Amino acid sequence: MNKPEQIPPEDEFQIRCRKLGHLIHFGYCRQEQEGLPCAKALDCWYAFFPVEESLRGELTADEWRQAFDQPQVPKVLSLVELIERAQKNTGKL
Repeated sequence: MNKPEQIPPEDEFQIRCRKLGHLIHFGYCRQEQEGLPCAKALDCWYAFFPVEESLRGELTADEWRQAFDQPQVPKVLSLVELIERAQKNTGKL
């Protein structure tokens, strides 16, 4: 069995996002929650590189708690929040 790479993959390498439903690179997942990693990043990327080790080395304890130690938001609510954030960012709200 091949051992995963030790560093995050380049942006050219993409996997299917369980949250958005399309291909995404780790750079996006790394900052998806207003600069913090997506709560699903550990589950999605563990097979490709030691994502937990990498993110623990980058994040403070408080950032880790904010990103990963929060209750999971239901998918429908998450989608509504993403739509609202996109509308706000484009000035359509």
